[in-house]
Amino acid sequence: MLNENFVILAALINLLGAASYIKNTIKGKVKPNRVSWGLWTAAAMIAFLAELAQGVGILSLATFMVGFGPLLIFLASFVNKKSYWKISTFDKWCGALSVVGLVLWYITKVGNIAIAFSIFADLMAGIPTLVKSYKYPETENWIAYMFSIISISIALLTIKTWTFPSYGFPLYILIFDSTAFLLIKFKLGKRIKTA
Repeated sequence: MLNENFVILAALINLLGAASYIKNTIKGKVKPNRVSWGLWTAAAMIAFLAELAQGVGILSLATFMVGFGPLLIFLASFVNKKSYWKISTFDKWCGALSVVGLVLWYITKVGNIAIAFSIFADLMAGIPTLVKSYKYPETENWIAYMFSIISISIALLTIKTWTFPSYGFPLYILIFDSTAFLLIKFKLGKRIKTA
């Protein structure tokens, strides 16, 4: 177990990863899917507020950063008009399901349910980026996901009492970002197509 103040280090690491993605977005090297990045902001911020309400404490800073980084990336996608991914019907459906998850959270207003619906909303928002990472890994930045994996791993190592409010959203982020990292870094989709 790490001291809970290591979450501050985790937050800074997460910010470094976001900075890498932002820089590459502004240069037009990566093309963020605005549906994913915009809704990731909303889902993570809702999970953050639910964690605060559930008494998670400083560990909730890690979840805040999971939303703050995407907010900055979403905003950066408007700086360079060539640096965003065209939104498809599939993206819109995933975005709509993500919004349904957020609405269901609002209706229930129960902390653990809010976290569960935030995970659902985040996943639905992220599926278009996973598909894009599978098909077009060159349009993504594996470094940002690597930094997020390191950051969220540190945050998870600070948990003293493993309850759903403290580990639910961070563990989900670790799994999601690990998947994205593998798809992008090792170009798994292209390898599978040629196999």
